Amino acid sequence: MKNILTILALLISSYAIGFDHTHKKWDEILKARTIKKDGQVLVNYKGIKANQVKLNSYLKGLEKVSKKEFNKFSKQEQLSFWINAYNAYTVKLIVKNYPVKSIKDIGSFFSSPWSKDFITLLGQKMSLDDIEHETIRKDFKEPRIHFAVNCASIGCPSLYQEAFVASALDKQLEVATKLFLNNKNKNKVKKDRVLISKIFKWYGEDFEKSDGSVLKFIQKYMDTEKATKIKYLRYDWNLNEFKD
Repeated sequence: MKNILTILALLISSYAIGFDHTHKKWDEILKARTIKKDGQVLVNYKGIKANQVKLNSYLKGLEKVSKKEFNKFSKQEQLSFWINAYNAYTVKLIVKNYPVKSIKDIGSFFSSPWSKDFITLLGQKMSLDDIEHETIRKDFKEPRIHFAVNCASIGCPSLYQEAFVASALDKQLEVATKLFLNNKNKNKVKKDRVLISKIFKWYGEDFEKSDGSVLKFIQKYMDTEKATKIKYLRYDWNLNEFKD
């Protein structure tokens, strides 16, 4: 009887604690399985594939959150949840199909990797596209998320090396944006032209809504001098991987 009561107490205690808004397990994966090289964060997918216990445990924690519980989260907690979920499930998708040279190799002519319904959150089946476009972009109106969500490619803004958390979210989004826009391999000024990532072409409307134009947005982070013309650079879809 005593053992049964102890187990019940532990279960009740675990339930009372609720969701871990520090996203500790994901944070530990990021710190243990990424490195920064020449301004680009690279991921050890091979190492994660060899031991997926922590990643799977983190994803199961996300999946346990009910819609009712989620609705009680603050706006910052909700956005942190979605950004971390997007990034963690992207890593899971790569690991499941590893080795691959590009995330685009996982898709097909009829189905992109981002449209695969392999995620179950808040009791619903969804895809990475659903998280990014139908949830994050639609509900939060925050252009800096484009530098926080990661598509597992060299051309992407780097995978942030710590979990996004509500208490530091604004600072983290600002740092991620600055790091990306000041990476001269992806964004730079040349004479009268601003050479920038195609992210600004694909999601131009988000930056126009927030700042009036793409140029006005990037001027907050880059010294564009007298540049008035925009050229979009080639996007590198090679996997953002390092091997130990």
